[in-house]
Amino acid sequence: MSARRPSQLDPLFRSVESLPGIGPKIAAALKKLTGPYVLNLLFHAPSHVQERSVLQAPDLGHLNRLVTLPFQAREHHPPATKRMPYRIVGDSGGETLEVAFFHASRDYLHRQLPTGMPRWLSGELGQYNSRFRMLHPDYIVAQDDLAAIPRFEPRYALTQGLTTQRLHKAMLAALELLPDMPEWIEPSLLQKRGWPGFQAALEALHAPDGKEASLARERLGYDELLANALALALVRQQARKRPAPPLSGTGKLQAELRRLLPYSLTGDQERALVEIGTDLSQPERMMRLVQGDVGAGKTVVALLAMLQAIESGRQAAIMAPTAILAQQHFDFIAPLATRLGLKCVMMTGKVGAAAQRQARQAIAEGSAHLAVGTHALFQEGVEFRDLGLVVIDEQHRFGVEQRLRLSDKGQGTHILLMTATPIPRTLLLAEQGDLDTSILREKPPGRLPITTIAKPVEQRGAVVDALKRALDQGARAYWVCPLVEESELIDMANAEERYDSLKQVFGDQVVLVHGRQSSAEKDAAMLAFASGAAKILVATTVIEVGVNVPEATIMVIEQAERFGLSQLHQLRGRIGRGTGKSTCILLYKPPLNQTSEKRLQTLRESDDGFEIAEIDLEIRGAGELLGTRQSGLPNFRFGGIEDHPELVAISHKDARLLMMQDPSLRATERGQAARLLLYVFERDEAARYLVTAA
Repeated sequence: MSARRPSQLDPLFRSVESLPGIGPKIAAALKKLTGPYVLNLLFHAPSHVQERSVLQAPDLGHLNRLVTLPFQAREHHPPATKRMPYRIVGDSGGETLEVAFFHASRDYLHRQLPTGMPRWLSGELGQYNSRFRMLHPDYIVAQDDLAAIPRFEPRYALTQGLTTQRLHKAMLAALELLPDMPEWIEPSLLQKRGWPGFQAALEALHAPDGKEASLARERLGYDELLANALALALVRQQARKRPAPPLSGTGKLQAELRRLLPYSLTGDQERALVEIGTDLSQPERMMRLVQGDVGAGKTVVALLAMLQAIESGRQAAIMAPTAILAQQHFDFIAPLATRLGLKCVMMTGKVGAAAQRQARQAIAEGSAHLAVGTHALFQEGVEFRDLGLVVIDEQHRFGVEQRLRLSDKGQGTHILLMTATPIPRTLLLAEQGDLDTSILREKPPGRLPITTIAKPVEQRGAVVDALKRALDQGARAYWVCPLVEESELIDMANAEERYDSLKQVFGDQVVLVHGRQSSAEKDAAMLAFASGAAKILVATTVIEVGVNVPEATIMVIEQAERFGLSQLHQLRGRIGRGTGKSTCILLYKPPLNQTSEKRLQTLRESDDGFEIAEIDLEIRGAGELLGTRQSGLPNFRFGGIEDHPELVAISHKDARLLMMQDPSLRATERGQAARLLLYVFERDEAARYLVTAA
């Protein structure tokens, strides 16, 4: 990929070690913090900006703030021991100021602050023994060099071995390497928003001064959104280029499955099936996303879609991110497939070698109509005879490359993506572009609403007593904790401690599941809970998606204020899947801040996952919302999504227009500039398609 990168961008992809004054230790710290390239360093945005107040004398109103002060040293006091600071006492505008340094060279300090010579100092103003004090000033300059101390200074996230001044020095050196870049933003939008050019924006980002810094960050946020929108458009264009034979089906297997189901489909499911069926019947590749709220019946929709492919004489596969979820799909699909006269096989890393060989053979020869599995489905050695439809469940846990690798197992394979995590419209556009979407909001008939209550953690004992009464009446319960084991740094409930305490009350009725267990341990615990041999499942968020035990009617979430709204909704969705009345208990540690209070109140008042997802985005912002999942969602550095959600839609409209005018990004000046943009924001997958098309 890098061999095809335009040479114009070479300065940005130089190693940080090539910057002047950057030795091996500092380079290692920079690589750890930002990445290996000069461009990674330039994209490391300040976390905040500090203002240095220029004072003529220290005063109590500026304690613990950054200030710049005049100073004239009177006395030097070297330390009596190595643990003591080197102190310099002097005059600052008529007030006594002590300047202190730990582990500093005496000769250096005499050169920097000779007695009787006026200087300017800048640093945090403190107080020690009723005397004004400045510890380790950031700047010491001569009286005529006050302008060398910046009034506004960016502050960055740091790592061990790296100071703010060293990082800023490296940043200034990196800015010197910025090449002249053509403009890729549409001129009228650039003028309307008042944005600076790309180079000017990066310079303002690292030398912030009021409004210009805000406009710079906004422009860079749009650059990143536009790069992402272009990448999505190119990936989708490439996918649609591949011919896909229509899968019209006969409707026979679908009709038979409907007769076997003990319930009727909801209106949302019927609408989704019409949309999917129409897509599959077209002579172009389907790429559709089904968003289903918790318990809205995505798997049935997926199975009916797969039957349309099988009716058309082709194979179908469904891929899940975990072995637990794949097993659950297999347990639902395989018995129905058998009754329909079809063969369904499973491919996961846990399947034994002999069973894997049999499954691979059945897939290759076509005797397996349906395949269910994890990423093992797209490993080498798995060859489908004629794969017509791929269903990818919990699609946000797979990257674009993984999705395409499975679809490449067939000629003209249609793709159906599914998620049980409702995605806010803005994020969906940012992740998938204008992907065709079907939404399942309605719950199957007979589902009762879940009662959600919040209680302070001090009432845990009362909850255990209530749980004892419920279990005596045949109930089953989840108990979710935020940590696996006790942490000295974070005082949170943990699964292992809670398991031990509940086991003292309930004995062998309690089992434990968390991510650090072996697959065999997790499976044994899940099987015991699902079969009813165990009545309480203590777990971490490993059960957030893909666990289906209709008999479970109680969910206790400990320290619920620590979880995101969407995550709480997913966890709550593990209950209320049967016909019994279900209750979710949110145990919180008071006092709650305003955000936590809003989160728990929203969950008590709403069971609409789409509404909850929008509120979660509003509360947490896209960065944290995306970061809570092992996802294929893009990592946006400049916050264009939550800060300016309208820019997401504008970027996709602009990307569509650009692709219509110049599909190869070669024929126009703006198209060529946009090609550079893809490389600048390292959208390599899309850039590869441009290389292929070149």
